[in-house]
Amino acid sequence: MVKISVVVPCYNEESVIVETNSQLNAVLSTHFQEYEILYVNDGSKDKTKELLISFKGSFPNIKSIHFSRNFGHQPAVSAGIKYATGDYIIIIDADLQDPPALIPDMVKKAEEENANVVYAVRKSRMGESWFKKMTAKYYYRLINSMSETQLPLDTGDFRLIDRKVADAFNNIEEKQKYIRGIITWIGFKQVPIEYDREERFAGETHYPLTKMIQFAMRGLLYFSKKPLTLATNLGLTLVALSVLFFIAQFIKWIFYPDTFEIGWMSIFGSIIFFGGIQMLSMGVLGAYIGNIFDEIKNRPEYIIDEIN
Repeated sequence: MVKISVVVPCYNEESVIVETNSQLNAVLSTHFQEYEILYVNDGSKDKTKELLISFKGSFPNIKSIHFSRNFGHQPAVSAGIKYATGDYIIIIDADLQDPPALIPDMVKKAEEENANVVYAVRKSRMGESWFKKMTAKYYYRLINSMSETQLPLDTGDFRLIDRKVADAFNNIEEKQKYIRGIITWIGFKQVPIEYDREERFAGETHYPLTKMIQFAMRGLLYFSKKPLTLATNLGLTLVALSVLFFIAQFIKWIFYPDTFEIGWMSIFGSIIFFGGIQMLSMGVLGAYIGNIFDEIKNRPEYIIDEIN
């Protein structure tokens, strides 16, 4: 008998968590004999914790893990995968943009195709701005053009993984995980399943523009060394251009002295330009060093307050 585990990271989800729990239990109890739902409360400041604890009396298949503070979405997913005991583990957010009703189809596809991972591909994205749709679309294409690991396009963390992939994931000791990238990197047989992404059921998104940029930078820096190479190549190109420029100026001074002019604006502009390039290169290098610094501190990815 196959056991299903569903991992649901939660942060300030009091407005939606009751409906999420209702839909998940309805789907799972209808299609599977053995299942569990693991809610990971990522330091919520509203009534999410109290609601999760209250579920336990009516739903014995529920387990809630509560962090000591807000550690972030990816650590919450990592904790859920670590504590999940199922043969298949489904990662789904609490906001109901990803439909619980798709879970039986994901399990069926994994069994029929003998797949280790079934990742959900968004055919459409309801209730999201044009800006968010376009940035998400081109972000994956950018990271694939620079990464050795090709990530599936138009996907998120909504996916099914089997026990083999979960065990491999739990053995990875990185602290700043980019989970969708790591699961792709792990390998094995991975197949897509398409769906329409709905609007958020209630409440507000917990991924504003600043968090989206931070998350995108984590994926780019953790899965590609090309920004370092690009900075080096840009530096070499500019050095070559500056040498050619000074050679041209020297020739002009020798053969056309009447047209040769000394311009402070060109010097000032060159200083600003090359200074900007240097700062950009140092920024890229600093981002990589910062990630290394976070890893070598060897702090835990998250701290658990209690498990109910």
